[in-house]
Amino acid sequence: MMTMACVCLIPARGGSKRLPHKNIADFLGKPIIAYTIEAARASGLFARIAVSTEDREIARIARDLGAEWHRRPPELATDRAGLIEVCLGFLDDEAREGRDYDALACLLATAPMREAGDVRGVHDLLEPGRCDFAMAVTTYDLPPLQALRRTADGLLTPMWPEYVRLRSQDAPLLYVDNGSTYFVATSALRRERTFYGERLRGYLMPRERSVDIDDAFDLELARLLAQRAAA
Repeated sequence: MMTMACVCLIPARGGSKRLPHKNIADFLGKPIIAYTIEAARASGLFARIAVSTEDREIARIARDLGAEWHRRPPELATDRAGLIEVCLGFLDDEAREGRDYDALACLLATAPMREAGDVRGVHDLLEPGRCDFAMAVTTYDLPPLQALRRTADGLLTPMWPEYVRLRSQDAPLLYVDNGSTYFVATSALRRERTFYGERLRGYLMPRERSVDIDDAFDLELARLLAQRAAA
């Protein structure tokens, strides 16, 4: 496989509302973000590891853990700012400093059970020109083809009526982005402005390591799973 110049960006906005300061919440004795920084460093893949934040406390913790601080501008630190815009803004800032990369890894700080091997596994799926996008995925815990949607009159109806009676053993195996790890060729990101590009591969992670922490319930679940795995 060809050698790619890769940079790692860890988005960590300070203004989370469902779980305030979730990116640095305590997780088994360390800030959550520590696990992502450690996995990125242990992967051995990156020329730079940067944490994008507007929050000085998060920035201090990130630098103490060996990452660099990318100062996120205020317009990209709101609820409406998209992850793609944050990544492209970072790449633009790097280019102005004369630093260009073949690939960007976007690792979310709220996936503390992702390991260095997972980061390498997603990275190894990239083949610029043949596969420009790769992400960590997992399986659903409930059959997704049995999804129901609520209609305007308050009733429930199958999202996909043609599949709702399909036996689970006959249904195709479906995967879902687990919200932890994305790799993309930088040229493809600028062109398509998505992580879901036309040439996309998925690296399968087990559900027990795929908890994406958005609220207090997710945090408690992840702690329980991590403690069980360490026992």
